[in-house]
Amino acid sequence: MSENTTNKGNKRFDLSKVTRKDVIDFMMNNAIFLILFVLMFVIIVIDPRFVSLTNFTNILTQASTRTIFALGVGTIIVSKGTDLSLGRQVGIAAVISGSLLQSADYAYRMYPDLPVLPVIVPILLVMIVTGFFSFINGVVVAKFKVDPFIATLGMMVIVYGVNSIYYDRPPYGAQPIGGMDSRFTNISQGYFQFGEVLVPYLVLYAIAAVIFMWFLWNKTRFGKNLFAVGGNAEAAAVSGVNVSKMLIMVYVLAGLLYGLGGALEAARIGTATNNTGNMYELDAIAACIVGGLSFSGGIGSIAGVVTGVLIFQVIAYGLNFISVSPYLQYIIKGLIIISAVAIDNRKYIKRK
Repeated sequence: MSENTTNKGNKRFDLSKVTRKDVIDFMMNNAIFLILFVLMFVIIVIDPRFVSLTNFTNILTQASTRTIFALGVGTIIVSKGTDLSLGRQVGIAAVISGSLLQSADYAYRMYPDLPVLPVIVPILLVMIVTGFFSFINGVVVAKFKVDPFIATLGMMVIVYGVNSIYYDRPPYGAQPIGGMDSRFTNISQGYFQFGEVLVPYLVLYAIAAVIFMWFLWNKTRFGKNLFAVGGNAEAAAVSGVNVSKMLIMVYVLAGLLYGLGGALEAARIGTATNNTGNMYELDAIAACIVGGLSFSGGIGSIAGVVTGVLIFQVIAYGLNFISVSPYLQYIIKGLIIISAVAIDNRKYIKRK
């Protein structure tokens, strides 16, 4: 066999036929992954202790709620939309669920006379609340034909205002909501132990959400219509898809995931303020784009979403681990987002 050829099954790949253009195309199409892996390599070289079971568990725990958020906004991106209100919806879910699930003996309880509620009740309540806000997003986008960027930007501001009013209510005013009921915090902070390996509950919730969304995207009429609308809404409408109804359903589904994830996030960190969830939308959107979803619509996979979240979370955790300035981290994240979108646009232009 020639030194420049390799066998793959019955096919022969001639390395001598690889052109400079092929190499450049490969580098450009995979540039974001190469950049991220270089960053990971640098982090490990600076502090090899980063590679440990404890850090791996922490990364998975932090990535779990991010995965739930990304699954929601990822579904919107596939439909050729976006959602800038994600972070603020996470915030209102965290504040409401936290305020309703404070310990009965906590001195600064927001509702001193509120009876002890089953944990599931506030969680379902905040899912309804965020589902309602996202329903409005869907109606504005689908019925009034407002660009998703503008529609969700407006909703982001509205939700933050509503949340701040709720958060600043008497008798204690705007102070962090703490004293969470242990039943509530345990749903996120608890774990199963297998020998020396700890499996956080949050990871199991994320896995369940991933399985559910994978089934929804790949094995249902909803998923088929989702990709049809994202790929070509006009053609989908001609094929009998109710595009407006589909878009509204997409936003409502995302809102339900934001509510669930927001409640789990409050339980994970054990506190909540009106700024909880701030900028989460950028991390979730960036993770989706890094994972191969396209703003041109109709392109993406659940595996891509999960991969993007994990890569992004490893980088974020790693930068904190080696004590990189939070301000520099914002710059790095911004560059990653711009690079990912630029590469996505290049692929889209090339397909055209």
